[in-house]
Amino acid sequence: MSKVNQNYINSIVKQALNEDLKPFGDITTKLISFKDRKAKAKIVAKQSGVIAGLDFCKAAFKYIGKETVFSKKVSDGAKVRKGKVIATVVAKTKTILTAERTALNFLSHASGIATLTNKFVEEVNKKTKICCTRKTTPNLRLLEKYSVQKGGGFNHRYNLSDEIMIKDNHISAEINFNTLIKKAIKTKKIITVEIENINQLKQVLCLKFKRILFDNMNVNTLRKCLKLCRNQYETEYSGNVNLQNVKQISNTKVNRISIGSLTHSAKAFDFTLILS
Repeated sequence: MSKVNQNYINSIVKQALNEDLKPFGDITTKLISFKDRKAKAKIVAKQSGVIAGLDFCKAAFKYIGKETVFSKKVSDGAKVRKGKVIATVVAKTKTILTAERTALNFLSHASGIATLTNKFVEEVNKKTKICCTRKTTPNLRLLEKYSVQKGGGFNHRYNLSDEIMIKDNHISAEINFNTLIKKAIKTKKIITVEIENINQLKQVLCLKFKRILFDNMNVNTLRKCLKLCRNQYETEYSGNVNLQNVKQISNTKVNRISIGSLTHSAKAFDFTLILS
């Protein structure tokens, strides 16, 4: 996705601001004598990395004060150095002070995900796609998956309605592994089957579906499985992937590596807002 729907942005930002302001508003800023005076602020990166979430940041200021003029100095997906001015805000003093934390929270979260994703992307060969998962913050999935893309990564299925993904618990519930896959094939949906060992793989090699996901395998077993697949399926690896082992996994020539930590464990990007 190159852009996020503005209605979604407005809805999520409104919820976040209500969380911060109800029931009495910004009671500290209300004490300032000249809170209606126009002011200018700049948002500065306090680290190097990849930017995402600027439209969410802008929406927070615009929601509090329609007079806001928000000027982006970079675009989402841009790599920046520490000290770079990301954006400027011209608005009433009360608008800037009231919206500041919510605006930066969105920007920090999104940029943290984009930055972490980019670190993984830079470690792997160009033929391996780094993918996110459904391990996302409730109600922020669209923002988080967008941020992964801005970091150079790819999206796994968006939700449970998108594709069929047969995992260990589905297999346990159905009992008959092959029957479950054959039912899935009849739906004409994209199908991913999770495989934990070579014996499971041998059971499905005669069936026609799109993707095999190798879960928590050591690299030697993964190589053997990929050899057995003979390029009949798109292949994916998942499980305990980190920046120390992702290159080794990529070197097996697996097509995709899915990483939950891109969205559930990314460290917030450090920004500061300076009022002038």
